[in-house]
Amino acid sequence: MSASLLDSPHHLASAAVVVGIDGSEASDLAVQWAAETAAQRGRRLLIVHGLDLAATQAVFGLYDLVLPAVAQKLREEGAARLARAARLARRVDTELRVDTELSPAHPATVLIERSASAHLVTLGVGHGGRRAHLGSTVLAVTAHGHGDIVVVHDTGSEQRTRTDGPVVVGFDGSSAAEAAVGAAFVEADIRGSALVAVHAVGFTLHSEAGAIELLPVRELETAAQRMLAEQFAGWQEKYPEVQVTPKVSIARPRTLLTAWSKSAQLLVVGSRGRGGFRGLLLGSTSNFLVQHAHCPVMVAHGA
Repeated sequence: MSASLLDSPHHLASAAVVVGIDGSEASDLAVQWAAETAAQRGRRLLIVHGLDLAATQAVFGLYDLVLPAVAQKLREEGAARLARAARLARRVDTELRVDTELSPAHPATVLIERSASAHLVTLGVGHGGRRAHLGSTVLAVTAHGHGDIVVVHDTGSEQRTRTDGPVVVGFDGSSAAEAAVGAAFVEADIRGSALVAVHAVGFTLHSEAGAIELLPVRELETAAQRMLAEQFAGWQEKYPEVQVTPKVSIARPRTLLTAWSKSAQLLVVGSRGRGGFRGLLLGSTSNFLVQHAHCPVMVAHGA
């Protein structure tokens, strides 16, 4: 267990909940989720909009007379989007402190920078993983951000945000999963919710002859249960009020975690992993969870 978790800049009283916007319905949902989180935790909300003026320069750079007007138009539209997002956030809580930032940088660049001192960073993706302009930003920030990055999903149903259900953490036994476990315990404690620790184990092995042999499933499950108990002992002592339920299953991590996301209020995964979670932020499992889970997904990078 990391002794410095609560001493990190992300847990300072001054650390804001940061949300990136692009004017889409998905980012509106992210603003709502971030505002609710900031209000519940007594934190400031910072709404960020990146203009990526360098891209505009690349397109209009040869037209010196046109570029200033285009850049000014983008600034005006960006300011209007921020003002609208701030109004949306204040409808959640009229007492909430809301600040806005209009940056000339690429959205991913500014959000990664802000993540170094943020309590957490929030972004939104559309129903069914449809990605608008912010989509590539989501993948970049979840891969390279600091601390906890939360991707909020529009599930396309009436249950847009949840306050019930457990916090679910995907655990693979790697050292990198420690950040996810720590973040999951903190979130479960703050929310007063149960914590479900999900571990996927494989069940086949190629023999020297090339045939596929079944591994002893019960032995695998027993060993996995023991590993979870050992790994979580320190956290359980630190957060005795958090009820932990280990779930060991013979399944692909993607399938298992997606199923749990249907009833969870938050799904937490680490920024790196091994075994079933290998390449979590670079491969198909990560892309699928970030884009297709049925609840907010927190990617925990640690301090």
